[in-house]
Amino acid sequence: MTVTEQEREHIAVYEVVPRPAVFSLWERRRNRQLHWFVECIAEATGTFLYTFAGAGATAAYVLGNILQIPGLGSVLQIGIAYAVGIALALAVCLSTSHGQFNPGITIHAAVFHGLPALKAFRYIIAQIFGAYIACLLVYIQYKQLIHAAVDALKEKGVYDTIMFTPSGPGGIFGLYVNPGSDLGYVLVNEFVCDFVLGLVIFACTEPGNNLSTPTTMPWLISLAYGVVVWGYAPIGLAANSARDLGGRFAALTLFGRAASGGNYAALASLTNIPATLLAGVFYELVFNDSTRST
Repeated sequence: MTVTEQEREHIAVYEVVPRPAVFSLWERRRNRQLHWFVECIAEATGTFLYTFAGAGATAAYVLGNILQIPGLGSVLQIGIAYAVGIALALAVCLSTSHGQFNPGITIHAAVFHGLPALKAFRYIIAQIFGAYIACLLVYIQYKQLIHAAVDALKEKGVYDTIMFTPSGPGGIFGLYVNPGSDLGYVLVNEFVCDFVLGLVIFACTEPGNNLSTPTTMPWLISLAYGVVVWGYAPIGLAANSARDLGGRFAALTLFGRAASGGNYAALASLTNIPATLLAGVFYELVFNDSTRST
C-alpha cells in the first residue's frame, strides 16, 4: 500500500465537511483543556437519553392506568423505549466518552482496564445527574396528568398504598417493588438480569467479536435491555445504578422523604455493580480470546 493510499483511508472529517472557524477554535480548546468536562457531559447526556425515553414511556403507562385512559402505554412500550433510548445514547455519545452510562460499567473499567479513579468518580456523578435531570423534565412535561392522578388516588383513598409503588406516580421516577414482595427473590432477579446485561455488553464491545460490528453493537445491547425489561421488570428491576439513583433523587425532590424506597433502595442502587463485575470476570475467563483476529 502506498503512502497516498494510506492517506486516502484516513481523511479527517473537517477535510470533507469544513467547520466554521469559531467551532474549530472551540474544538481545539476543548480537546486540549476541557476534554474531561466534555466527557462528563457526554456521560450525563447518554444517561439522560436512556432515562428520558424510559421514564416517559413509564409515565404514559402508569398515568393511563390510574386515569383509565385506554391505550396510553404498556410494558412492551416501556421496554422498547428503554432499548431505543440506549441505542440513541450510544449513537450520540459513544465517540466522546466511550459510552459507559452505567456506574457498574465504569467501576469495571476502573478495576480491570485502568480507568483513573478520579475520572470514574466524575463519570458516575455525571451519569446520576443525567438521569436526575431527565426525570425532572419528564415530571414537568407530565405535570398536569401527574397531579390529576395524585388527586384520583386521594379521592379513592389509596394514595398511601399506591403512590410509591410501580403502579403509582412516584414509580415513574423512583424504582419500587410491589407491596409484599420478598426482597430475597427481588435480589436474585436483579442480580441475574444485571449479570446477563453485563455479559452481553462485554461480548458486544470485545474487538474480536466479529458478529458485533460498530453498526450492530448498539442495537444488540439495546435488545438485551429490552429483554430484561419485558420479562423481569414486574418483579423489580433497576439494571442501572445511575437510573435508580438519579430517579430516586428526583422522586425525593418532588415528593419528599416518603419517596425514599425503604430497604429496596440499597438493593436497586448497588446490586448492579457486583453483578457487572462478575459478568466481566466470567466473560474474560470463558469467552474472551485475545488471539482472535479483528
